[in-house]
Amino acid sequence: MPTYKDHLSSLSIFSTVSQAAKALGIDVYVVGGYVRDLILKRPSKDIDFVCIGSGIELAKEVAQSLGENAHLSTFKNFGTAAIHYEGFEYEFVGARKESYRKDSRNPIVEDGTLEDDQNRRDFTINAMAISLNEANYGELLDPFNGMEDIRSMLMRTPLEPGITFSDDPLRMLRAIRFASQLHFDIEPDTFDGIIRHADRISIISQERITDELNKIILTDKPSYGFQLLFHSGLLKLIFPEMVDLQGVEKINGKGHKDNFYHTLQVLDNICEMTDDLWLRWAAILHDIAKPATQRFNEKVGWTFHGHEDLGAKWVPGIFKKLKLPLDERMKYVQKLVKLHLRPIALVNDKVTDSAVRRMVFEAGKDVDDLMTLCKADVTSKNPERVKRYRGNFKKVEQKIKEVEERDRIMNFHPPVSGDQIIEVFDIKPSRIIGDIKTEIKEAILDGRIKNDEKEAFDLMLKIGKKHGLIARDKYISASKDK
Repeated sequence: MPTYKDHLSSLSIFSTVSQAAKALGIDVYVVGGYVRDLILKRPSKDIDFVCIGSGIELAKEVAQSLGENAHLSTFKNFGTAAIHYEGFEYEFVGARKESYRKDSRNPIVEDGTLEDDQNRRDFTINAMAISLNEANYGELLDPFNGMEDIRSMLMRTPLEPGITFSDDPLRMLRAIRFASQLHFDIEPDTFDGIIRHADRISIISQERITDELNKIILTDKPSYGFQLLFHSGLLKLIFPEMVDLQGVEKINGKGHKDNFYHTLQVLDNICEMTDDLWLRWAAILHDIAKPATQRFNEKVGWTFHGHEDLGAKWVPGIFKKLKLPLDERMKYVQKLVKLHLRPIALVNDKVTDSAVRRMVFEAGKDVDDLMTLCKADVTSKNPERVKRYRGNFKKVEQKIKEVEERDRIMNFHPPVSGDQIIEVFDIKPSRIIGDIKTEIKEAILDGRIKNDEKEAFDLMLKIGKKHGLIARDKYISASKDK
């Protein structure tokens, strides 16, 4: 077995923990993800320690040695403790063995040996340990050949997959998430175990499911993770709306593209341009309502009219079900889903500035993200077509730039406020104020007046007069003087 003495000497925490364990008369090991990432040469600031004894007592001893900058948290119900110190997170737990009831993922926990602790780990690559004990300091303990699985780039359970996944079904999602993050394959028997036990995911909280789903979405090529979710049967259980996109229907030899695989391509495309989670969610949901709007017309073939509007209406419900935030992030995704077809309609040279202004007004500060989504939505297998479409989007971006520089629509603020209308016409708050503001806004978007205070003020006077409102004399004369 290889030794990691040299690496252990690079961080003082290891000698500190080793000395603290020795003072308490217990054995201690570095375990889990830190060991895996060390072998994979991936940076990590989270380090887990397992001791044959009380993890809380060991953490207290270590915190005392580290001094006042060490922030200790203990969790007596779980027998664990954590220390936050100089940007690192250290977790301590006593070695344990676990048994599970069929209807719960909460284990019955007993004290155990290092072997018991390694047996309960989710995957072989996470079941390795490095000794911090004097007799074999720095030695790698790898009972399930995790090192070999790292070399083979394989995800595999240490025990029979049915035991591992039935005990804690969240591990099925973790297997797919790790495979996505590390670009590993899932060993065939392990993947078969996921298929056989997929239904067990029902006992996992939605929050934990969504946390794993978001981590898959944030990988550099999330389509791989989604295909594993799809073929394992998990996606149907946790996100059926996405599975509904899959498939191609043909009538009279006319088919449409498979919207599931199209969505995955759009998602991968957008991941090359941004690591923003919510822009990636917009890519996932942009065509989500296509199955519900799918129609066949003998002359034009398949249509999906209104899928952008229906999809936008679905976004809050999907976010609520998945326990995603129902705040500005949801509204942002909803906006991009609703507007994702709008830019391509602006490619035509005959399109008016008014149409551009209206799109910029609706997209607001998110117009650049909307354009990013539209570029990602080009998934043709014909490279010339892709090149032509993306060239068209450059024309749209130029139109947006020109209109915005002239009309300042992106962060639109009404040139005339409701308070001004009340003051000018000496009226009480009422519906007419909103009507006047709307008419001024429409005039600006149509290009009938400029987006400036004088033209808006003069139009306000005309609109007021049309509605039988009389402006105070001083405002009429002030308008003439401007």
